[in-house]
Amino acid sequence: MKSLTPTKRSGIDWILVGAIVPLLCAGLATMNSFGGSVSDGRFFVRQLIWILISVIVFFVCSIIDFRFLRKTWVSVTLFTISCTLLSLLFVIGHVSRGAASWFNLGAFSFQPSDLVKLALIIILAKYFSRRHIEIANVRHILVSGAYACSVCVLVLIQPALGSAIIIFLIWFGMVLVSGISKKHLAAMFLLAVAAFGLLWSFGFKDYQKNRILNFIHPLTDIHGTGYNAYQSTIAVGSGEILGKGLGYGTQSRLKFLPEYQTDFIFAAFAEEWGFIGVLILFFLFGVVIWRTVLIARSGATNFEMLFGAGVAILLIVHFVINVGMNIQLLPVTGTTLPFVSYGGTHLITEFAGLGIMMGMRRYGRTIHKEIGKNEFIGP
Repeated sequence: MKSLTPTKRSGIDWILVGAIVPLLCAGLATMNSFGGSVSDGRFFVRQLIWILISVIVFFVCSIIDFRFLRKTWVSVTLFTISCTLLSLLFVIGHVSRGAASWFNLGAFSFQPSDLVKLALIIILAKYFSRRHIEIANVRHILVSGAYACSVCVLVLIQPALGSAIIIFLIWFGMVLVSGISKKHLAAMFLLAVAAFGLLWSFGFKDYQKNRILNFIHPLTDIHGTGYNAYQSTIAVGSGEILGKGLGYGTQSRLKFLPEYQTDFIFAAFAEEWGFIGVLILFFLFGVVIWRTVLIARSGATNFEMLFGAGVAILLIVHFVINVGMNIQLLPVTGTTLPFVSYGGTHLITEFAGLGIMMGMRRYGRTIHKEIGKNEFIGP
């Protein structure tokens, strides 16, 4: 049996970094091909700045000893600060497209809901790591759900349905990873259905309901609520096998495709790079997830393992929802594509999460495959 003693090792996983770099380049190349307007040029330049800041955050985090995150007061403080920032949005937040989701900092904007996801992962990892053996007790599911629910409510009030869904799925995924009985899983599913019914009746705005209805009946209003999804599907399909070529994507260049730098950048990329380019994109993201899970499994304690699992869930959920809504498999919810979409807050959050894992990797452990599996998924 291999030793479970914590061991020092190099913090940076260069295979992970090597997979992320082409994803960043794919986003930059797609933005640079949008056209020659001033606004489009700013997307490219600003994204370069955000990437530089995010990379610095990544490497700074990779040299920090994050064992202090295991302390309860640290995780609670981070979570409280995050919720406070969300609350401040209703006072000084910048309203864009009907949602108060941003702090306007002049040349740049800051979206606290992205960083809240990281704070939620930390506090859930702390909570589940202390109660790992008794996680099957439904009380712990309810308590952990209260953490996620408090954030979801603040995000839904903005309103930001996409972020609320991701927060819920992070909690749900971490509960599954921690270990849960089948009967409790069934009960959670019924509660989720009931919650959706209440949100439909009292929580969702009309445009959010229309997006869901349009997902069910995609061709009923292609000039109204279904326009975005319809144009995205056209862009993806028109790329065919090899794509139209960099800078020749008509849907994005002629502005038929909305939000082509953020929500629908996958469609813009698919139009120019085609099916082959999409396969490469999927492969690179698969490598990122593989390395993230691998690092999580070698965590020094359950806290590090659960934190790594949470980061992997965050990336997977963002990727699946973004791609799904770009090809009309999921409703449009305004979700970014990790490492590819324009925007600084989500980039910093992704790099910070991975950077923290690199820092944890320095004091990780080498574990036997079977021991790691049993400890990772719980009883």
